[in-house]
Amino acid sequence: MSAEMPKIAVAVVGVGLVGKEVVRQLFAPALDGVFEVVFLSGSTHAVALERGQRFDDAEALLALLPPSSTSPSNRPSLPSGATYSSTGFKSIVTALVTESTSSGQHTILVDCTSSADLGALYPQALSSGLSIVTPNKKGFASSSSLYTAIVSAQAEPGAGLCYHEATCGAGLPVLSTVRDLVATGDEILRVEGVLSGTLAYLFNQYSTVAGVEDGARPFSELVRVAKEHGHTEPHPADDLSGADVARKLTILARVASASSSTSSAPSSLPPLPELPEGHLSVPTQSLVSPELAALANPSEFLDKLANLDGDLAAQRDEAARAGRVLRYVGVIDRVRGEIRCGLESFPHSHPFASSTGSYLSLAIYTRRYASSPLVIQGQGYPLSVTAGAVVADAVRVAERYGARVGL
Repeated sequence: MSAEMPKIAVAVVGVGLVGKEVVRQLFAPALDGVFEVVFLSGSTHAVALERGQRFDDAEALLALLPPSSTSPSNRPSLPSGATYSSTGFKSIVTALVTESTSSGQHTILVDCTSSADLGALYPQALSSGLSIVTPNKKGFASSSSLYTAIVSAQAEPGAGLCYHEATCGAGLPVLSTVRDLVATGDEILRVEGVLSGTLAYLFNQYSTVAGVEDGARPFSELVRVAKEHGHTEPHPADDLSGADVARKLTILARVASASSSTSSAPSSLPPLPELPEGHLSVPTQSLVSPELAALANPSEFLDKLANLDGDLAAQRDEAARAGRVLRYVGVIDRVRGEIRCGLESFPHSHPFASSTGSYLSLAIYTRRYASSPLVIQGQGYPLSVTAGAVVADAVRVAERYGARVGL
């Protein structure tokens, strides 16, 4: 970036595991001189930094934010140029807009929370000139009215940019690939996606090309072990409900539909169903009953999950006899005009059958990739891959505002 080019200001809201890694990656040598972190916010504390204040490394910067358990009365003193600030989302957006306007420095709001409340402020932030980069799915997978407002805000004069690649496939180039395919005249016919790293991890062990061996672990035991090793949410029902897959599928369907609507080529395919309530409008198969999912105690939940082992084993064995495996997938079928999430079987020749670990996988069928799909596959974990996608989106914003990164 030239000496005259001002740095892009970055405000990281939600400095948890992903947020901390985002800050660390912003200090990569290739990005030297591109970004300036001006705000950090956790669940309890927030620190605003004077623009132009320099930090040599990420750890020194992160050390300014006290642990969430620290009471406001016990917060340590901050160095000159740094002040404690409000953690209220509306106050944060207002302050960032005011400071960005007065300084003339473009600001990116990096939302690393999982908050629907912050997602609801995206239209205001964008139309006020802030750019947004986020792995937070809530704003893009909720009601169609909010999603429409987010898209409309980006079209207003002086609006900021919005990138959210990490909302759909961790670090995989999913949304950008779909946009590029349609923008170059292709048409999406069908998308099949293993979009949950947890469910991928479970079914890649439970249902394999090798079939069922004697003494194979029951599904409930696999879930218990996965939780012990940190491969599930604190309450496994959050993974087994399919809601995370439905959110990602909603985002992917909306991006595909938006891309298709801007194509000059007429389509012979029926429109996809509207999703007025976002992911709640997607037909989604939960692997557990509402009664079981309602158990607040994870240990009690895991104990009673064993009641489902027989039914799942029967489905797995039936698939194995047919030369197929079970995978929990999200499907966008533009030929049939449907979107759905659930447990489906796939032949051993399908790319999903040979996947391992917690790998996310997508098979995208288009006019160009009709007989053999375009397959995107990679890790949904560790957190560094998600953080990398977030920082890559921030680089896209910086480049749109004149930065020359890596050249």
